[in-house]
This record gives sequence, C-alpha cells and structure tokens, in this order.
Amino acid sequence: MNTESDSTFVQNGEENLSQSVRLEPPPTGKRGRLKKPLFVGTLMVTSVLAMPTEGHAQIFSVFDSIFSLITGPIGGALSSINSITMQTQQLYQQTLFPLALINQARGYVSNSINTYRSYMNGIFQTSFNSATLPGPQQFETILHSRDTTQLTALQQSFTSNFGAVPVVNAAHPQDRIMMDIDDSLGQENLKTTMISDAGEDTILAVADSIENQVATAAPGSAPFLTAQAQVANLRAQAFIQKMIAADLRQEAGRIAHDNVLMKRRTQNVGSITNTIKTALNP
Repeated sequence: MNTESDSTFVQNGEENLSQSVRLEPPPTGKRGRLKKPLFVGTLMVTSVLAMPTEGHAQIFSVFDSIFSLITGPIGGALSSINSITMQTQQLYQQTLFPLALINQARGYVSNSINTYRSYMNGIFQTSFNSATLPGPQQFETILHSRDTTQLTALQQSFTSNFGAVPVVNAAHPQDRIMMDIDDSLGQENLKTTMISDAGEDTILAVADSIENQVATAAPGSAPFLTAQAQVANLRAQAFIQKMIAADLRQEAGRIAHDNVLMKRRTQNVGSITNTIKTALNP
C-alpha cells in the first residue's frame, strides 16, 4: 500500500475543500437559520468525499453489516412474531370466540327481550285493586303504591279503616293489649310488603340492565356479567328472607293470640267453678 499517494490525496482533498467552501461565519437572522443546516450538510458530504478510498469502503461495509443484521436475524424474528400473532388471532376468532356464534347468541337475547320483557313487566305492574268503598279504596291504593314514602299514610289509613284501640275502661285490659299487638303486627307486615315491592322494582331494573348488557356483551365479559347477576340474586334472596321473616312473625303473633284466648277461657272456667262451689257450700 502506497502511503505517500494516500497522504498526497488527502492533502489535495483538503486544498480543494478549502477552495470550494469558504468557512465564513454564518449570517444571523432567519436567513442564517436556513443556511446553517445546508452548510453543515455540505461540509459532511465534502469530508466524506475527501476521505481515501479505503475509508469509503469501511463506511459502506458498516452499512452493509447493519442491513444484513436487519434483514437476517431481526427480520426472521419479526416474521416469527407476526406468524404467532396471526395464529393467536385465528385461535380466538375461530375456536374460542367464533364471531358467528357470538352474533347468534346476541340475536337470541335481543329477540327474548323484545318478545317477553313487555309481558313480564305487565305482570309485575298489573293492578289488583278490588275495594269498592272510599276508605278501603284509599287504603288499597296506598298499599299497592310501591312507594316507601307512603308508610305514614298507610298507618293513618289502617287506623281509619280497622279502628283504633278502645280507651281505658272501654274494654278488658287484656283485650286492649291483644288488640294493640294484632294491629301492630298487621301494620308491620303491610309496611314490609310495601318495602318489598319497592325493592322488587330495583331488582327488576338491575335484571333489565344485565340483560341489555348481555345483548351487546364482548367476548370475555361473561364472568363480570355473572358476578353482577349473582349480586342481584343475593339482593332478591334478602328480600325473600325478609318477607318470610315477616310471615313468621305474623304466624307467631297469631299463635300467641290464640294462646291468650285459651288462657282467658281457662280463667273464666276457674272463676265459674269457684262461684258454683261458693253457691253449693252452706
């Protein structure tokens, strides 16, 4: 390798560079900002061209190595990743979540909503009022209002229709107590039914919401919808248990009332027996 010729070539390149490009300070202002990148680019290109031939070869060999790396191992890895991604998509679309079957299920739910929801709502909202007199009609309207804010009005209507507890000395003390207990149990259970009706409306609204979500649910959302349905079911079970407890209280009160009557009869029989014995004794 002739080093002298290389050095001479470099010197000639530098002289040509100094002659072709005058290193003047760049102008200021907007024109200067536009010329700075052009000046730098020209300087870089001229510097590369001024390099020896071996330098050119080394630069291009670096570019060739980079391109070979991109098109070789990296390109193969990217192709493998794309292939795995496509296979995964096919698995989801054709096996796990087939689009045709998903649309079929959505259509079935939508048809069920359009066909049966109005009938079911009609059953729950059907009026069963049967009273004919003004007082009982008012009481029945309040009782079926499904409005918990009407509890005080229910109590007032109950007293006006079923009567109040007799005042002192107007009835036997035990009878007054039993009347008050029976009235309280009756009002408690009637108020419980109103609260249950209001809760029933809430549960039905939640059920309609879940049903609407099922009609447009995305694949993979079934566990979340199932959790919502289980929560709504627990609420419904709580209302059912509350109604059963109210019925048990009413039945227990009825049994206690019958037992009081039996005790009263026993006391009356004892009093009559003592009266007879007193009359028969000389």
